[in-house]
Parts: sequence; C-alpha cells; structure tokens
Amino acid sequence: MPLLSSGVRVCVPATTANLGPGFDCLGAALALYNEFELRPAEEFACRAASTHSDADATQVGTDADNLVVRAFQRLFAHLGQPAPTVALTVTMHVPLGRGLGSSATAIVAGLAAANAWLGEPLSRHQWLELATEIEGHPDNVAPATLGGCQLALAGEAGLVTCPIPWHPDIGLVLAVPSATLSTKQARAVLPAAVDRADAVFNAARTALLVRGLVEGKGAWLTEALADRLHQPYRWALIPGAGQVAAAARAAGAWGTVISGAGPSLLSLAPRADLEAVRGAVAAAWPGARVLCPSLATGGALVEAIPAASAPGT
Repeated sequence: MPLLSSGVRVCVPATTANLGPGFDCLGAALALYNEFELRPAEEFACRAASTHSDADATQVGTDADNLVVRAFQRLFAHLGQPAPTVALTVTMHVPLGRGLGSSATAIVAGLAAANAWLGEPLSRHQWLELATEIEGHPDNVAPATLGGCQLALAGEAGLVTCPIPWHPDIGLVLAVPSATLSTKQARAVLPAAVDRADAVFNAARTALLVRGLVEGKGAWLTEALADRLHQPYRWALIPGAGQVAAAARAAGAWGTVISGAGPSLLSLAPRADLEAVRGAVAAAWPGARVLCPSLATGGALVEAIPAASAPGT
C-alpha cells in the first residue's frame, strides 16, 4: 500500500543532450527546473502552468494519458502494486519542444514520485532503468535523475552511467528560440547508416570531449564539439543556427552545438567571456531567450508534502 498520505513534490532539471558528438549517450543537467506535485485524490485531475509560455501549459495532457501519470503508474505496476488516483500540478520552467528534455522531466518525476510514495523500494539506478525504457535512450533521463554531466549507455548487464567531472572554467550560453522542433522530425532527417570514417570521426571526438570537459582545455573542446552523425542534417531545420554559432565563436566561445534534438543551441565558453558570448548570441538571434545556466549537480529533488499543507487542513 502507498506509504504517503499527503503526496509528493518533485523538481527535475532540464537537460541538454548529445553535446555534439555524444549522440544519444551524453547529457548534462541544467539548473532550470520543472516542478510536479502529486496528491491523493478521489478522481484524477491535472493543472499546468508555465512561466515560459502559456502555450506550453496548454499542451500538457490533462487526462490519465499524461506522461507523468503513466510513468507513476509504470513503477507501481513494475512492483506489482495498485497505483493510487492522484491530482497532478505541474509548474513548467522548461519550455516544451526546444531540445531541453521536457519529456524526460515528466518521466523522471512520475517514477521518482511513485518510488517515494512506496517508501523508496528501488534505488535511483533501478528506477532510472525504467525511465530509459520509457524514453528510449538515456542521455536526457540520466542527468535529469542523477545531475551533472553523465555518460549513459545500455551495457550487457543493464544500464551503465558514468559521471563526467565538469571543469569549473567551462560556462554555458543557452539560446532558446520561440519556434519548436519535434524530436520525431529531427530524427526523421538522420540517415539509416553512416560511413565508417564518420563513425571514427565521432568516436575520437567523443573521447576527446570527455577529457576536454574534465580538463577545461579550450582547444580540445573546439575540436571535440564537432559531429558528423546528427548535427549536419539538423542545422538546416533551425533557421539562423549558423549565424548564431559564428557569432558565439567570434565572441570567444569554444563551440556551439544543438541542444538535444533542437532547436535550442548551446555554446560552451570560458566563464570570463560568458557575457560577451551571451550578447553576441542574442544579437544574432533576435527573439530568442538567451540564458547562462549553471550545471544542476543534484538531479531530481524529491520530498514528501507535509500533511499540514494538504488541501483542507
């Protein structure tokens, strides 16, 4: 039986995945959070609000097919337990359809809430495997769950996660346009097979990227952020992306990559040059929201809602 009587609150960070050559295996958590509250209820209800766009809030499913609820129910079913009926409240700070892992926040929130509801019978790594099954790949759900920068892959014995230390001199400039781009559309332009030379190109740069992130060596990062598996096919889906990358580089950035499936763009730069890069990106992409987010080191934050704060008390 559920162990929480008043519900659970979960905050899950946005994520930026791929980081150039690390297609479907590298990701980092950003200090920009979606917040979820699940409380016991007689019948299902869902309320959503967005601090980024009212249009985002209207896209959140308000029926039982909501992704948070499906993930919540998935963990109960996995443990052979009946799932309780809940009222869900979502406060969105992560924009939808921008390559920032909004769906991963929903999946992680539902699983984390269910695990807490049941008294945490599973470790984070155990329910992260369920999150990966739901999402289909681990590059967003791993950092959303664990925080920081994560290398994640399907190993012979199950999911393997490896934290990548992030050098403190590496700063981020994130440009979020008003336009959206679906992951389905972004994946549709990718080729079914890649040339051996391109595979070698990416393997070498993924290895160099890991060392560059650890050491904070700009020359390594500039070379390592190049990619041949997905970005060459996706740049054309993001009008103005080339100008943004050029402007960021001229202002001191080591390189610019597509965040997840896009259309948001992420520039890595020395912290001393962040404001110059931010200004250059904003000038090159009018209408985009340009931020300098820090890395979220703690991953999903889970807490029980105190009984005194439950409705009617």
